[in-house]
Amino acid sequence: MNRRRELERVRNIGIMAHIDAGKTTTTERILFYTGKKHRMGTVDEGTADMDWMEQERERGITITAAATTCYWREHTIQIIDTPGHVDFTIEVERSLRVLDGAIAVFCAVGGVEPQSETVWKQADRYGVPRIAFVNKMDRVGANFPRVLQMMKDRLGADPVPIQLPIGREQAFVGVVDLIEFCAKTWRDEDEGATVHVGEVPVELRQEAEAARIELIERVAAEDEALLERYLEAETLSPEEIRHGLRLGTLRRTLVPVLCGAALRNRGIQPLLDAVVDFLPSPLDVPPVQGTDPETGKVIQRAPSDEEPFTALAFKIAVDPNVEKVVYARVYSGTIRSGGVAWNPRTRRRERIMRIFRVHANRRETVEEARTGDILVFVGPRETATGDTLCDPRAPIALEPMTFPEPVVSVSIEPRSEREKENLEQALRLFQEEDPTIRVYEDPDTGQRILAGMGELHLEILVDRMKREFRVEPRVGRPQVAYKETISQPATATGRFERQLEERSLFAEVTVQVEPLPRGAGIEVLADMPEEALPATLREAALSGIRGALGSGLLGGYPLTDLRVTLVGAKLRESGSNEVAFEAAAAIAVHRALEAAGPVLLEPIMRAQVVVPSEYLGRVLGDLNARRVQIQNVESRELDEVIHAEVPLAEMFNYTTTLRSLTQGRGTHMLEFSHYAVVPEHVAQQVLPALRFRG
Repeated sequence: MNRRRELERVRNIGIMAHIDAGKTTTTERILFYTGKKHRMGTVDEGTADMDWMEQERERGITITAAATTCYWREHTIQIIDTPGHVDFTIEVERSLRVLDGAIAVFCAVGGVEPQSETVWKQADRYGVPRIAFVNKMDRVGANFPRVLQMMKDRLGADPVPIQLPIGREQAFVGVVDLIEFCAKTWRDEDEGATVHVGEVPVELRQEAEAARIELIERVAAEDEALLERYLEAETLSPEEIRHGLRLGTLRRTLVPVLCGAALRNRGIQPLLDAVVDFLPSPLDVPPVQGTDPETGKVIQRAPSDEEPFTALAFKIAVDPNVEKVVYARVYSGTIRSGGVAWNPRTRRRERIMRIFRVHANRRETVEEARTGDILVFVGPRETATGDTLCDPRAPIALEPMTFPEPVVSVSIEPRSEREKENLEQALRLFQEEDPTIRVYEDPDTGQRILAGMGELHLEILVDRMKREFRVEPRVGRPQVAYKETISQPATATGRFERQLEERSLFAEVTVQVEPLPRGAGIEVLADMPEEALPATLREAALSGIRGALGSGLLGGYPLTDLRVTLVGAKLRESGSNEVAFEAAAAIAVHRALEAAGPVLLEPIMRAQVVVPSEYLGRVLGDLNARRVQIQNVESRELDEVIHAEVPLAEMFNYTTTLRSLTQGRGTHMLEFSHYAVVPEHVAQQVLPALRFRG
């Protein structure tokens, strides 16, 4: 088989969804039916291959993205199973960055839930084509049409069902295949290994015929030749329907939707067929784009072994007892074990000592990495998440990855001097693994601070310290990651004048500060004639501005969402140097910030709270006492779903409160939404009274 034909038969896909929608169970069934494993694992029993970490098996959730490879219909399917919990959203982000396609799994009862929306938007951002699998059709309250409507309303998607369920809830036995127009059912005695094909049930025939006509009309619109054929024959063959669905999926104008019940082994084989039929190969996606590290010129690399080697390191894994490994997607070219790659960020060569294909935490040695592969490299020492590895003779820098800012922090310190070194090593390795982790020292208390994406995120990190690094650290209570900004524009001048021995130092700098929209970050500009200030002094002033923006005036929290512009400067021919201008700029910034109405910002979370109907009143009462903005309450069979926005500071230990209010039957999910100004009466409680100027 020639190499192009091989690449046409490769599918690099991710499985993504809200927590508890059944991603890992679906992956386990895929591995079973493709022959990758010979015994089904379950999340509840802790026997799922893809949840290999101890913490994953104990909690029944996916924490880290796990990769594997399987084979179906002579196609190679490389899969990344991603977490559903919002605290580990970075695992989804960096996986989608390198994948060609994805399966979005939805719970037939919950439908489109908060994290479903988040991962869908992430896939939109990276232009990833998707198919959808509505799982848990055997659950009480399963509602296939409702999920389709939620996909339209909440995701802005165009879902096109290619199946209809046969039976409801516990009576769910199979699907009507609208492409072949037949019934496909599964039985428990052979663990769903056999797909029984038969006639469409009489009671579903009319509904199925109408749905098939809608399907054909929708796919005919994807291609002029198909539309012409449909207008002539008023129907399309199964092959033509698949062709139209593939075109629409690759263009992301439609989303084929299947249904099943992974835990009861129903619907997986047609899902695998859909992966092969509709999701892209590496040849179906546009050539990867990057820039020349020296000139900044845009470069493209086509998916071919003949092109120079180009790969993206999308995940780093480290262990105190094992070498560092780099997960990489190869976009073009090849590299063999022992080969050398160039890292344009560090401007260093990295030797690829060994190459592995992985199945969760198990490795299989391969001699060569080729176009389209997702593999693990051992050897690169200074490569970080998002770095490019390329041919040293043809350098290219792929677009770097962006990572969300942490919103929760705890103080952390060793219990003894003996543990100090192990704690330092753990924190260093965790930061290398996970770009959403921050470790810094509190300037007021001198404490070491560990910041992450949520309480569970930090809890898992501390647990890993205990198990992997033999450290029992002292951990403080979780704290909110506040930020500071300004509420109005202001201009101020800073003057630095000192007499040092026989030399007089002088500089005067004027800056203007102005607020920016939320999420804009910090901008530092210069708006003055170049001849007004020598280049070295201008750069010193800008350096002083950046240095002064390290922390705010209220509580020393990080500054954000503001622009600082250097608008004026004065100097003396003798006595004005870089030191003086850097100091004068810092003074000017502090004065401008004081005059610009500094305010405190806090993270606002999107909250979804699911409670039995009889507890709705008491749960709403508790939420209203937490500065919550209730957006809507949605009825779902026996449950009520509360959608709200709430300050993170009000939701610490909410799990315990919710269990108490609902006799353990309520659940909730928090997801970061945005930063907002803290009300003044709350800010006065958060900040030391003498430092509050709000």
